Amino acid sequence: MKIILKKDVLGLGYKDEVLTVKDGYGRNYLLPQGFAVLATEKAVKQLNEELKQRAHKIAKIKADAEAQAQKFEGVSLVIKAKVSEGKNIYGSVGAKEIAAALAEKGLEIDSKLIAIKGVKALGSYEAVARFHREVSVVIPFEVVNENGEAAPAAAPAKAEEPAPAVEEPAAE
Repeated sequence: MKIILKKDVLGLGYKDEVLTVKDGYGRNYLLPQGFAVLATEKAVKQLNEELKQRAHKIAKIKADAEAQAQKFEGVSLVIKAKVSEGKNIYGSVGAKEIAAALAEKGLEIDSKLIAIKGVKALGSYEAVARFHREVSVVIPFEVVNENGEAAPAAAPAKAEEPAPAVEEPAAE
C-alpha cells in the first residue's frame, strides 16, 4: 500500500514522504490515526505542488535546525547516577536526563528529539539529537557515580569460602 505521511512517524519516515507499507499497518494504524493518507495519483500531484510552494519555507526550517544544531556541536555531558556495588546504576539514563543535563548548560531541547537506548551502567555513551530529517548531532556523555567517580574502585577479590553443606531431609 502506498501512503503519504502527514506527520513524522518514528522508525517509519517523515512528513510528506511517499512510502510503501504493509496493507494492515496502513489500513489499521496509519490511516485511522491520521498519520497518513492513501497515495493516489491526485494526492501525489497535490503533494508535489505543495512542496514546490513550500520549498522556501522548508529551506528556512532546515537552516533554523542547522543553526540550533551548531549550538550543540562539541558539547559533552557528565551525568551523575546512583550506583550499586558493581558498575550498574539504579534505574537508567534516558532522553529526559540528557535533556535536563543540556538545560543545565543553557541548551534547551525537547526530550522527544533525543534518541538513546536506556543506559544502565557507568561508562561513555552517545545520544543523537535530531532537529530535522537531515540535521542531527551526536552528543557524547559519560555516566559517573554520584560522588563523581567514573567507575567504582575495584574491591580486592576475596577468596570465596565454601558454603557449609546443608543436609536436606530425605523425602519419604
